[in-house]
Amino acid sequence: MLSRLTRPQALAVCAVPFVALVATAAFVPLPFSVAEPGMTANVLGANQGEQVITISGAPTRKTSGQLRMTTIEATSPDADVSLGDVIDGWFRSDQAIMPRDSVYPSGKNTKEIEQHNTAQMKESQDTATEAALDYLDLDGKNVKVTLKLADVGGPSAGLLFTLGIIDKLDGDGSGGDLTGGRNIAGTGTIDADGKVGAVGGVALKTQAARRDGATVFLVPKDECSDARSDLPKGLRLVPVTTLKSAVDALVSLEKGKGSVPSC
Repeated sequence: MLSRLTRPQALAVCAVPFVALVATAAFVPLPFSVAEPGMTANVLGANQGEQVITISGAPTRKTSGQLRMTTIEATSPDADVSLGDVIDGWFRSDQAIMPRDSVYPSGKNTKEIEQHNTAQMKESQDTATEAALDYLDLDGKNVKVTLKLADVGGPSAGLLFTLGIIDKLDGDGSGGDLTGGRNIAGTGTIDADGKVGAVGGVALKTQAARRDGATVFLVPKDECSDARSDLPKGLRLVPVTTLKSAVDALVSLEKGKGSVPSC
């Protein structure tokens, strides 16, 4: 004979398969990547012993400030991310849980992903050079720009590459540093017309920037809200939409004149 279960007993019995399901899910790989603040590099200086920007065919100037491109580091595409990792990441400000397909192209193995990221970086460098020379009205046939940045892929350093080229060639347009001697970081893609595009992971990149001494962070305007979340103390956000708006904001900061936009 079956006895009738009380409500507490019924809940306890029902909880058994639920707990077992959660315990099992905690160890099942999920389609996410765990991201955290990555390395930064001053594009006006050297990285791993090599100058990031080398220019020939036009006079260059000595710079004193820094323009730091920023990165995030994510678990590899074949790494197992469990429910426990996801829950842990949700409660940490120094990590972000991102869909794996938003970090890595779907359907590709590790080697293909590395090739894809390298190709994106090369395209970004070429476009940055084109945008910078066009902004300065210089002939790309006469001025040769070489960009080298080891162990970094993707297009998100485009804006900083472009600003670095401009600073080495022209500075603020009147002989001064475009940076005003500051440690300035940022992120954003760039197209040949000088339009700045969103990149993702900006909240983690602001942490990497402040960790490495930056006091100003250039962010694509559409990502202001993400950049404001967990913004490190002492880091000023400057939203930009175009190369011209980025240069104008930096010149205003340097000269102490004109308005500087904020998020």
